[in-house]
Amino acid sequence: MAMGSYGDDDESDLMSEINMTPLVDVMLVLLIIFLVTLPVINQAVKVSLPQANSQPEDTRSSKVDLTVRDDGTVLWNGTPVDHAALLARLAAAGQARPVPQLHLFIDRGVPYERVARIMSEAQNSGVTQLGFVTQPQPR
Repeated sequence: MAMGSYGDDDESDLMSEINMTPLVDVMLVLLIIFLVTLPVINQAVKVSLPQANSQPEDTRSSKVDLTVRDDGTVLWNGTPVDHAALLARLAAAGQARPVPQLHLFIDRGVPYERVARIMSEAQNSGVTQLGFVTQPQPR
């Protein structure tokens, strides 16, 4: 009994191709199974849910625009205010429910110390939501 290859030429090398027929058969069988089971999955169960009547709560907080200019003027929603009036308005805003958001429009030339003092006064009065508004740079 001879052991060895079936032929002596180069065509007897190992086959390096993948047979796709079994893979396609398996995929077709899986496709058929999924198509048959899909209508069974989509059946819904009728449930009687309780009904409730309620009004949506408006939780959106208002906003306050606080502008500090280079010359030292402070604007509260476009209205000029002095330091005492600013403190009074910040205290009133801190007591309001919901507490408004404070949008800070600060000019470039305003010293950081003044900005830090305004932020500290806002925090002490109860206004904790601060946001800096900037202008985009021109292209």
